[in-house]
Amino acid sequence: METGSPDDTGTAGATRAADRAGPADQPSPAGAAGSAGPAREEPVWTGLPPGLLRMRRLLLVVWLGLLTLAAGVLPALFLDPLWAALALLPLALLAWGWVMLGRNWRSWRYAERVDDLLISRGVLWREETVVPYGRMQLVEVTSGPVERHFGLASVQLHTAAAATDATIPGLDPAEAERLRDRLTELGEARSAGL
Repeated sequence: METGSPDDTGTAGATRAADRAGPADQPSPAGAAGSAGPAREEPVWTGLPPGLLRMRRLLLVVWLGLLTLAAGVLPALFLDPLWAALALLPLALLAWGWVMLGRNWRSWRYAERVDDLLISRGVLWREETVVPYGRMQLVEVTSGPVERHFGLASVQLHTAAAATDATIPGLDPAEAERLRDRLTELGEARSAGL
């Protein structure tokens, strides 16, 4: 008798059972009812490096730490010591922001496919941008002073339609340059074929 998790039922369970069966036990693709053709290959997603999360959390602590000090010390000095409780509000905001930055960082990912680049992001509202290589006009790597301090760079993609411009933030500089060179090469090859 076989036991398993609740998701071992239905078509998923049938698929796993078919995977365990030998080649002779599996139906041929021509004889399969409802076969819609070859299966689409799932893209290989790449997440952002943890340096971006560290940078954003440090900036959150610095700014909200200063706000906490101002909200707690100044009212306590000039008004009543009970007004120092106002410092609890920025501290609560700091805790909430810490968690939300982690969720946002985990939601960012990108995948290089044969004809286009996929960029996915968003926690509450998921947004997936598809940038065809042939539509790219400019690929640039940018890095501000804070990003450079943390060893990070961003890749900005500019296309013919401004609505499909995209950015991949917080990459290692070597990966950003590799991605820029590859996307530029693929963009030139695809646009030459048009």
